Amino acid sequence: MNVRVRGIYTTALTELLREDHDVVSASPPIRERFGEPFDVDVAGATVRTTDDREGIAVTGENEAVSDLRDRLAAIGRDTLAWDATAPPGSVFLAEVIDTLGSGAIVDLGSVDGTSVSGFLPYDRVDGYVEEGDSYRLQVAEAEPPWSDDRPTLARDLRIPGGLVELRRGDGGPMSETARLADILPVDPIDGWTPRWSHAADDASLDAMAAALDRANDRAERVMSAIASAEGEGPRRVVTPVSGAWLWFGRESRFELDSIRRRVSTTMAGHHRTKAATDAASSAVDFVEALCGPAAEDGNDETGFPFDVVTRQFGPQTGDSVAIRHGKPAGRTITLGRGEVTERDPGGSITVEREMSGGGTYDAIGVERTAGDVARTTFVEGRWWYATVYESAAGERRGTYVNVCTPVEIFPRAVRYVDLHVDVVKGPDGDVRRVDDDELDAAVVAGTVPEPLAARAREVAASIENVL
Repeated sequence: MNVRVRGIYTTALTELLREDHDVVSASPPIRERFGEPFDVDVAGATVRTTDDREGIAVTGENEAVSDLRDRLAAIGRDTLAWDATAPPGSVFLAEVIDTLGSGAIVDLGSVDGTSVSGFLPYDRVDGYVEEGDSYRLQVAEAEPPWSDDRPTLARDLRIPGGLVELRRGDGGPMSETARLADILPVDPIDGWTPRWSHAADDASLDAMAAALDRANDRAERVMSAIASAEGEGPRRVVTPVSGAWLWFGRESRFELDSIRRRVSTTMAGHHRTKAATDAASSAVDFVEALCGPAAEDGNDETGFPFDVVTRQFGPQTGDSVAIRHGKPAGRTITLGRGEVTERDPGGSITVEREMSGGGTYDAIGVERTAGDVARTTFVEGRWWYATVYESAAGERRGTYVNVCTPVEIFPRAVRYVDLHVDVVKGPDGDVRRVDDDELDAAVVAGTVPEPLAARAREVAASIENVL
């Protein structure tokens, strides 16, 4: 199978995948790093880092995507994977359910039991948009399930591809490669215009012909599905390409470091640091180019230089950070923002939040009152974190220990995925383990792999014994 790879995980994934597959259309830095030319050819699937750098998107032919999802999900026990409900190029019958300042929220129906919605910018629609309007829309920009954003939609039809994209109607000015394509034995189907990527500049005529032939097949499949679509929406009509999303936890990022180290100098915490900000990513490249193997030194069990990274990029004492609480089904919830009141160079921060009144603290059963303080200590790489709740007068109201994938402390947010089972300690000292049933259900549902669940149970049992 041919695979195309892009983004901050490219070196590690290229090294991993080339054991069983052919990596094609590699970027110049990758060709130089591996000392190989890598053919420019049609890819069965493309693996691309998500915009937030937390994971990857896999798109392409159904069998190729399925194969890659299974292979890459095995990188680490805290790698989580989901099938894409709205991959790029998917066509939906949609209904407007809300209008905002810059666009409309549309209902895309249910896909495999999951409700899907999208965002339609006003500048991609002719005329006035109001609630109840119905459209045929296509996914222009997909979003991972852990993102707060919805997929961006458009009315124009395009057929995604690696070497060539087909556009319904006029494709705009022709490049030199597009003019060369006139001599190909394959013509674009009527009503569609090819737009060749920069990678096609180095492709053979055979590869270009194969890419255009595949794009034509996808376009015909889309047009046939649209023509035969009957009834009303909202619902998905057709997906010209399949998709999957994979989120990397901290252990997985360090495993990717180990794989990358086979090929090139790799500092401890390479992918962990690059996943933070553009500035941090550039700094990693600089350090590795300047220091060579010496850049592998660190200051925790994985060698990750927590002190240096947080001192340079944050968070520092006084900064505000969000608590990004991922769920195994894919969604991410922000539990709020707090102030960093303490930063330990050894690998931890303490965050305080002032609570609003009303309700009770989950599982603890104590009333929540205005002015209460939640004090949470996050330790980089730990499979749990504890939040101590106190009244404004300093009276302890309870402790909640959340079991999760290894904590990562980024400049503006703490990230992890919740693993359901938790341990609580009430103000009277009573210790209870809660939500084991939710973890069991997640294993049955396939959202938490059994090795990850086993680790969560082990951690919970250890905390329960200590408390």
